[in-house]
Amino acid sequence: MKLEPIVLSLLDTDLYKFNMDQVIFHKHTDLSGEYYFRCRNEGIRFTREMFEEINAQIDHLCTLVFTKEELDYLRSIRFIKGDYVEFLRLWRPIRDYVETALHEDGTMDIIVRGPLFSAMQFEIYLLEIVNEVYFRMQYDYAALRASAEEKLNQKIADFQAGKYTFQFAEFGSRRRLSREWEDVVIRRLTTETKNCVGTSNVYFAMKYNLTPIGTYAHEFVQMYQGIDSIPLAFTNHYAMEDWYDEYRGDNGTALTDTITTDLFLLDFNRAMVNNFTGVRHDSGDPFAWGDKLIAHYEKYGADPKQKLLLFSDSLDFDKAQALYEYFKDRAKVSFGIGTFCSNDTCEKPLNIVIKLQYVNGRAVAKLSDTPGKAMCRDPHYLDYLKRSVEFRLQRGC
Repeated sequence: MKLEPIVLSLLDTDLYKFNMDQVIFHKHTDLSGEYYFRCRNEGIRFTREMFEEINAQIDHLCTLVFTKEELDYLRSIRFIKGDYVEFLRLWRPIRDYVETALHEDGTMDIIVRGPLFSAMQFEIYLLEIVNEVYFRMQYDYAALRASAEEKLNQKIADFQAGKYTFQFAEFGSRRRLSREWEDVVIRRLTTETKNCVGTSNVYFAMKYNLTPIGTYAHEFVQMYQGIDSIPLAFTNHYAMEDWYDEYRGDNGTALTDTITTDLFLLDFNRAMVNNFTGVRHDSGDPFAWGDKLIAHYEKYGADPKQKLLLFSDSLDFDKAQALYEYFKDRAKVSFGIGTFCSNDTCEKPLNIVIKLQYVNGRAVAKLSDTPGKAMCRDPHYLDYLKRSVEFRLQRGC
């Protein structure tokens, strides 16, 4: 079963990839990175046919370059700078950076190694490829598509009836059923409701004249763990300093949980509270997290009603509505909702990730506020990072 090309444009990725890459391009071109694929679902098996198709799709991905129209669009985004766009004119995905292997038990390895400014760009493209290949070749795609459409119809009806009143952005590229289905979802949610205010996918933002939405991911904070001169427990500080220096408060939503929110708050001082427009939640109890951030803003005399709480951790519309009702009178509230929008079918979605694991040959890790989300290939390093975080938290400075 040969599929049509899945990734047709290098804009078919999340905005935060460009945001982070621009900082790396300006400040950290000496860093190299290694990313590893993981499927968190139990019992998932990839067939030889799937594996060969995934490799063929990666081959095609690495023939793509940015078009003039795409570069002009990136240049139109107010915080994307001209020299970085000129770099992207020359950049392309390099096939030699990606290694794949299929094991007898049906598990699959994907490893990306290369300069960090290039290796980091593969993540979303590869996840889009793996997910679509799996669902098209494992199931009756027409039946999946029909079930997804039935569910989308109900979601839109619920918005139109006033059941849901929150605003959100579509964050579903990495685990979408397919490119064509994500296209339908974004078009319909943004035209048939007043609640979907944009998408993280830059290609669809350009196609439908929407706001592309995103700031940075865990890998951005993780990469500072690989810089010799930076103490492990202070990586949030250096990440936010570089981010603010690059964007000067524009594009200013900080991710709190890379090495726990409690540690993040030690570095989210008065200056950073004022420099960043809001914060993003991605693990742990969202209600407790929001209460903690509101108290932190109040501690520094900042009005929480002028700050954004952006929730993005495995949300569906019922969870989002409950969070909105709880926080709407205390802060600005928005949501990034992914798989529930782009791959809600009669079958369980895959929980697949590609995570940064080494920088300049040194192990890096994410701790997060949910212990099960920790991912590190070096248990000794993970233990050392935990002890570094605990030591600084005990000192409280």
